[in-house]
This record gives sequence, structure tokens and C-alpha cells, in this order.
Amino acid sequence: MRGLGVAGCRRLGLAGSLGVGAGGWIAGRLPAHDPWGWWTGRGPAVTTAGSALAYTGLTVLVVAWWAYGRNGASARHALVTLAWWVAPLLLAPPLYSADVYSYVAQGAMVLEGHDVYSQGPSVLDPAGLAGDAAASVGRNWTDTPAPYGPFFLLLARGAVALTGGTLVPAVIVLRLVAVAALALIVWAVRRLAREYGADESGALWLAALNPLLLIHVVGGAHNDGLMTGLALTGAVCALRGRWVLGAVVIGLAMMVKSPAGLALLFVGVVVGRASAGSPARRISTGLFGPGLVAAATVLAVSAVSGTGFGWLHTQSVAAGIHTSLSVSSDLGAGLGALAHLVAGADPDAVKSAVRFLGLAAAAALVARLGWRAALGRTDPVLALGLALTALVVLSPMVQPWYLLWGVPFVAVRARRGPAGRRLAVLSVALVYETHPSGSTPATGFAVMGAVAVVGLLVLRREAAAQRTGGEGGGIGVPGPRRADTVRDGVPTGATPV
Repeated sequence: MRGLGVAGCRRLGLAGSLGVGAGGWIAGRLPAHDPWGWWTGRGPAVTTAGSALAYTGLTVLVVAWWAYGRNGASARHALVTLAWWVAPLLLAPPLYSADVYSYVAQGAMVLEGHDVYSQGPSVLDPAGLAGDAAASVGRNWTDTPAPYGPFFLLLARGAVALTGGTLVPAVIVLRLVAVAALALIVWAVRRLAREYGADESGALWLAALNPLLLIHVVGGAHNDGLMTGLALTGAVCALRGRWVLGAVVIGLAMMVKSPAGLALLFVGVVVGRASAGSPARRISTGLFGPGLVAAATVLAVSAVSGTGFGWLHTQSVAAGIHTSLSVSSDLGAGLGALAHLVAGADPDAVKSAVRFLGLAAAAALVARLGWRAALGRTDPVLALGLALTALVVLSPMVQPWYLLWGVPFVAVRARRGPAGRRLAVLSVALVYETHPSGSTPATGFAVMGAVAVVGLLVLRREAAAQRTGGEGGGIGVPGPRRADTVRDGVPTGATPV
């Protein structure tokens, strides 16, 4: 696909995104009732055709993205390409998840004065504010308290207040919030790349043009993009010596989703190194300074928001839901069934124990990465990306888009390294796990596994080609430079993305 050129890859990706968006209008996560008539079902046969179109478009988008990574492009070209690929998804119904309906319903709950941390969307009047959104919430979440922090719920409340809770406009406003989060990711990734002298366009390729991000942060309007964008911004501030502002921003990220709190550990390393005074004072500043500022931010926003501090007690509600991407949950369920069969043990107790061990292993890995960062053996930004990835892999609940927590940090520091290349392959594989409607069919897992195996084999082949002096040119493995000519305003011999 190298001969396609960056302009061809851009057009091919646009065609794929158009297919995803058009298929989503038919086979996306359509609401239970849309008073505008925009997002309504059209029968089984048409829905099947829409699914086929969406899957075909997704595959075209993946191929275009992969090929774009093998061609030269400037950061400016990558940004324009990103805009092209995002545009077809803006007005589509929610794709690959119903979570945005929960966001709308929870925003309405806050607006009406319900305790969003002890009740679920089912308390809303079906004929009242955001009733259509509440009726469209996934069944696992209808009576589940919100696991999100007050900062995000204030944004959801604003979206409902702005639109009167009408379903389509409310969803689109929250999608625009997700697009703003994507813009924040782009801004922060470019600044971090400059801080480290890294390739901006390459970092953008993995962190922002990533199909996993496009379909789940833009298409699905997931708030994980906002959490990640704020955490990245906090890291930028810390590296530029404005660690107090960085800690405030990370505090806001924690009040979207709590895993952003891991950033404080690695920002603390940066702060400690840059502090003046004795070693004890530098260690004390790094350990406590960012944490105290973030805690003050959390307390202030929680108090002002009117939602209180109940969110501190709802962070584990999602863990009660089994997702097949969770290694610890799957292993726990298998061992629990075996223990029950052999010894009559309680399978749930075994599953809980294995899940706990998974989280303990994640904590140990995070601590090790933090220690290595403190000793200067691992860069703090890379260590943070790896820590977030470890937390996702070993968490009791894993969704495909959770991988995006750590990807941008790794994209800046190790895109060409083993971690960056493997995250690229995982990103490609995970886009196939979920149906456009949000379901997770067995075929999705089969395709995901096949794509992961093929991707890893491709990486091995390209690495071998690079070692023997052949044309690598793959993801993170730059091929031989060509003569610089200009095509569509882009130097064809530019640094590979």
C-alpha cells in the first residue's frame, strides 16, 4: 500500500469512515424511541445490509490507517486527514455502545435533583426530561449509579439543559464534547512530542488517527477521550514547569474517570526532579505536591457541583459486570467453575479472589514502573502509558476503548518500539470486537483474534526485514527514504508517520 501515497490513504480512509457512518445510521445503537425520526430501525434485512456496510467501511478505514503509517506525511497533513475521517461520524447515531444514552440520562438526573450516585436512569419519568435516553440505556445500567465524577456530570447536565433533554441534540452535544476531547489529545500529543523531540506526525498517527479512537471516542462519544485528553494536558503542564496547573487538570480528569489518578504518580516524578532544595525536599514535593493540589481540586468541584462525594463510593460498580475482554474475570470464572465441580467451592468467591489478584498484580506493575521512573530508568510519560495499559489488561472489567487510556503516552515516547507496535496491532484487532449496535457477538471475538495474530506476524516479518536490510516500512519500522517530491502539497519522502 506504500504506492497509494498519503493523499490516496486520506481518500481511502474517508471512504471507510463514510461506510462506518452510513452503516451506523441503519445498524448503530439506535434509541428505543427517537421523536425526531432520525435514528430509527428499518427492518432486519436493511439492518443486516447496514451492518455489512459498517464492517466493510471499518475494514477500509483500518487498511487506510495502516497504510498511512507507511507513508510520509507532515503533522499538518495528518490533522487535515483526521478532520476528513471524523466528519462522517458526527451526525450518526451512537456507534458500538449505548453509553452516551446513560450520559444524557445521568445529566437529566443531576438537573432534576436526583442522587445520581445512589439511583439509576430508571428513576426518570419516561415521558419527562431525557425519558427517551433513559429508555435507551443498556439493561446493565438502567438501575446502576453513575461511576463518573462530578466534572463530567456537570458537562452532561449542561448538554441536557442546552437541548431540553431531546435525544438527538443531546447526544450530538456530547459527541461534540468528545470531539473537543480529541482536539485536546491532539494538542497535548503535539506538545509532548516537541518536548521530547519526537516525530509529531507519527505520534498523531497512533494517538489520534487510530481507528479505535475514531469509532469509540467520536462514534461512541465515550468520555474516556476526555479523561485521557485532560491527563495528557496535565503531563504537558508538568513537563513545562507548571505542575500546579497540571495537577489541577489531572484532578479534573479524575472527576471524569478515576484511573486518571495514576498520572499523579508519574507527574510527581517530574515535579520531584525539577524541584530545588535537598533530596528530601524534592522527594516530599514530588510525592505530596501534585496529590494535594489534585485533592483540593476534587474537593472543590465535588462541593460546588451539587452532586456531593458519592462518586467516591461508586467506582467499583462496573466491576460487577463481566466482560469477556477481562483476563482476570475470564480466568476467575473458569477456575471458579472448575473448583465448584471438583470441590464444591463457591464459584463466585473464586472469581472474586482471582479478580483481586489481577488488581494486585496491576498495582505491583504500577509501583514498579513508578520506581523505575523515579530512578531515571524509564521515562515518566512512557511509564504512565505502560501503567495505564497494565491496569486495563488486569482490570476485572475491560472494554475495547479502555486501551486508549495509555496509547497516547506510548505514542509520544515509544511508537517505534515494541510497546507502540503492539498497541497498534491491538487497536486494529479491538475494533472488530463490538458490533455497531454495541453487542459483542462470538464472531467479533473470532475476527479480533485472527486480526491480532496476523498483525503480530506482520510485525515479525517487518522486523526481520529491517534486520536483514530489506524494506521494512511497517508500523514503527521506517522503510528506505525516497527522493523528496511533492504530491498534493506533501513531500513524499517525509518521515514515515
